[in-house]
Amino acid sequence: MNTIRLLLVDDDALVRSGLTFMLGGADDVEIVGEAADGAQALDVAATVRPDVVLMDIRMPVMDGLAATERLRARPEAPEVVVLTTFHADEQVLRALRAGAAGFVLKDAGPAEILDAVRSVAAGDPVLSPAVTRQLMTHAAASEREIRTAGARERVGRLADRERDVAVEVGRGKSNAEIAATLYMSVATVKAHVSRIMTKLGLNNRVQIALLVHDAGLLEER
Repeated sequence: MNTIRLLLVDDDALVRSGLTFMLGGADDVEIVGEAADGAQALDVAATVRPDVVLMDIRMPVMDGLAATERLRARPEAPEVVVLTTFHADEQVLRALRAGAAGFVLKDAGPAEILDAVRSVAAGDPVLSPAVTRQLMTHAAASEREIRTAGARERVGRLADRERDVAVEVGRGKSNAEIAATLYMSVATVKAHVSRIMTKLGLNNRVQIALLVHDAGLLEER
């Protein structure tokens, strides 16, 4: 039986002590280190080389999301189970994007937490039932919000007239139609389209149209 090398990361010393008490007695788990914040976790993990990191989300210095992303970017990265008092929300999605393999709530019993550690060590992602239900509810809305926010930030880099042209491209108008709508020459429209693609790293008019759609600009009047 292979022993799972476990690193505990939480800014509350009492929580770490409780986890040590709950998990340290398992025959197949060895607690190889502790850390009080994400930055410390990176240093400790480099030394003890855990198989699994049980990671709190909200900590000083560096939170668990940033630490998870950095840990997972390392060669031979440990698996990460995020331990939190919060139910599924944007924090859950961010942690999963950062590379976390599982989520359990801090009020889960020792058996559930231990099962999560064992599952991710075996390569099986795990979410607590409460998190899974809420994640299914919120994922679609959160993804839309993230996509819209990102698109709006990119469109915000455009000058006013470039933005106007981008919106008309999104409405499927030709250069001539845009020129007539915005009272500019076709050559000026072409120049604006070229600058839009250069500024935003886009390759064609379809990408411009998709971007302004994601930004919600086609709904504005």
